[in-house]
Amino acid sequence: MATIDRHTTTLALAHALSAAERGLAVIPLSRTKLPALRSPHRDDPAPAPCHGECGRFGHGVYDASTDPARIRALFAAAPWATGYGIACGLPPYHLIGVDLDTKSGTDSSAALRELALRHLFTIPPTVVVLTPSGGRHLWLRGPADVVVPNSAGRLAPGIDIRGAGGYLVGPGSRTEHGVYGTAPGTAGLAPAPCPRALLRLLLPPPRTAHHPAPASAGRHGQGLVQFVLGAHEGQRNTRLFWAACRAYEDGIGPALVDPLVDAAVRAGLPEHEARATVASAARMTTHGP
Repeated sequence: MATIDRHTTTLALAHALSAAERGLAVIPLSRTKLPALRSPHRDDPAPAPCHGECGRFGHGVYDASTDPARIRALFAAAPWATGYGIACGLPPYHLIGVDLDTKSGTDSSAALRELALRHLFTIPPTVVVLTPSGGRHLWLRGPADVVVPNSAGRLAPGIDIRGAGGYLVGPGSRTEHGVYGTAPGTAGLAPAPCPRALLRLLLPPPRTAHHPAPASAGRHGQGLVQFVLGAHEGQRNTRLFWAACRAYEDGIGPALVDPLVDAAVRAGLPEHEARATVASAARMTTHGP
């Protein structure tokens, strides 16, 4: 068993070094897909934030490197590693990973196609990594001056985004569920530029001023705003649409547009989507916004 593990680690190191030759910064991963090296500060009574300034290994994605000597040292410190992670958000590609999951019971590929049709973008030919569970990782190149955050399910159910501070499991990695591999015909591709329309969806909505329900809307208006604020993932649009319909039916719709949109954004809905939902409610109830 030890021989097999040693062989697996050697193979993972070889794949990691190959990725580094392409400019991708890497770290060793364990079979659980977590960084193989534990934090050197785990036993400190009050650890100060450290991203590797202490000079020791064990800072997760902050250990990532393209330097072959450093990568070998990382793997030597983690002889149990069976895979490698590729850090996102770093030059030269400023990698963005679109993780199309299958474990949530949703068709994430269909959700991405629907988003592409609705927002008028296409995913160009790019690197695609197949996961043991049947999912896919799409590699896209981001702009150097834009920081894309990590998110889970914010774009659509089953679609996770790996951005700055995140990492993707590299092809050739072995986990407790199987081996990650590159989809046929994509191994030789460079990460394609992220479509601008998709990039806009990946960025957090701009901060908007808080709009409390005006006094003229009364307690009913305040209640509708609170109803939207309490929405959880998967019900935000439905709650917003219902509240907006009630507001327009009661003649307070125009006064509640900004408070309802603000509440939906604070609950996690993109502002453009929230405003479209309120406008749809206005049309549905035959009152002009």
